[in-house]
Amino acid sequence: MTESSRTSALAGRHRALGSALEDWNGMGAAWSYDTDPCDEHDAVREAAGLFDVSGLRKVHVRGTDAAAVVDHIITRDMTRIPVGMSAYGPILNDKGRICDDAIIAHEGPDHWLVVHGSGQTMERLTETASGKNVDVEFDDFLHDISLQGPKAVAFLDQHTPLDLPALAYFHQKPTEVFGHKCTISRTGYSGERGYEIFAGADVIGDIWDNILEKGKRAGIVPCSFNCLDKIRVEAGLLFYPYDMTTQNSPWEVGLGWAVHRGKADFRGKAAVLALEGQEKVKVVGLVLDHTEAAAGGEKLEINGAEVGIVNSPVWSHRMNKSLALAHIKPEYTAPGTQLQVEGDDLSCSARVETLPFYDPRKTRTHA
Repeated sequence: MTESSRTSALAGRHRALGSALEDWNGMGAAWSYDTDPCDEHDAVREAAGLFDVSGLRKVHVRGTDAAAVVDHIITRDMTRIPVGMSAYGPILNDKGRICDDAIIAHEGPDHWLVVHGSGQTMERLTETASGKNVDVEFDDFLHDISLQGPKAVAFLDQHTPLDLPALAYFHQKPTEVFGHKCTISRTGYSGERGYEIFAGADVIGDIWDNILEKGKRAGIVPCSFNCLDKIRVEAGLLFYPYDMTTQNSPWEVGLGWAVHRGKADFRGKAAVLALEGQEKVKVVGLVLDHTEAAAGGEKLEINGAEVGIVNSPVWSHRMNKSLALAHIKPEYTAPGTQLQVEGDDLSCSARVETLPFYDPRKTRTHA
C-alpha cells in the first residue's frame, strides 16, 4: 500500500476485494482486485461495473460571483449551462497550455461543483476567487462512485425515485438511492451509458454494498482502475497528465471543440487562441502489431526518425488488439499511417487508427 493523504470511506471494502490501494491524487485507489480485469472489462461492456472514483477532487464554489469565477477558469462558456447541467473542458495556465481538466456542474443558484483530477484546478480557482464574493470549499466528505454499462440505467432506476431514463447526458439531479440522499449525474469515463453517484462518506458504503448485492444477478461487479484504463482507452478518453500535459494546448489533444472563442474572457484565452495552428503533436489511436500491451513511453519512428511517443497503452482482449493513445507529429496522423514502435523491451510495427476504437459513433454513451 502506498502512502496517501486522503482516505476513501470504501478503503476497507477495496482491501477485502484484494486491492493494495495505490495512491492516485492523494487517495488510495483500487488499481487492482483479486479478480481478472478482463472479467471486469466484460462486465462493463455487457452488464455494468462499479468504480470508486472518489479520488477525484470535489470543490464547491458558492456566492454571487460563483458563476463568474467558474466561467473564468475553464474554456467552455459556462453562462450557457443551466442549473442541473454540467460541462467538461480543459483548465489552462496563462500560456494557454493544459494544467488540468474538469467537469463543472451547476448545482443551484450561485452554487457550482467542480470535479477535477490531479492538476492545478484548485490553484486556479483560488487565484480567480481572490477579492470576489465567493466561497471555494474542497469537500473530501463527498464521495463519488460510478456505475457504467448497458444495464446501469435499468438497475438504478429500480432503486431511486428519480426518473433515471429521462435524465439527459451531462445532467444531474439531487435525489435518493437506496434511501440515502445523493446526486446522480449521467456522466462517466467508459464509452458506455453510465451514472455517477455523489454521496457523503457516511452513506457511500451502504450504497456501494446495495449496488453489488442487488446487482449481482444482473452481472454487476466491482471494477478496478486497471479495468478503467482499458475501457477509457478503447473509448479514446484522455487522462491528465498522461495524454495531455502542461506542454499541450487543447488544439493538440482534440479539445479544440471545448474552446469557446466568443466568451468574454477566460484564463489563457489570448495565449491559447495564438497557439491554434501551431500544433507540435496530435493525439492519435495506435494499433500495435503485438500480443501484449506496450509499457508506455516507447518512441514512434518513421524511417528511423522519431515522430512521437506512446502515452496510454492497453491490451484489449475484447478486440484482440494492443491499443494505445499516442502523441505524433501532425503530418503523420492520417489513419493507416505505418510506424515503428521502439522501447527497451519492445520493437514492433503499428498503425494509426481513428478514435475512438470502440463504438466510434458513440451510440452507447448517448443511448
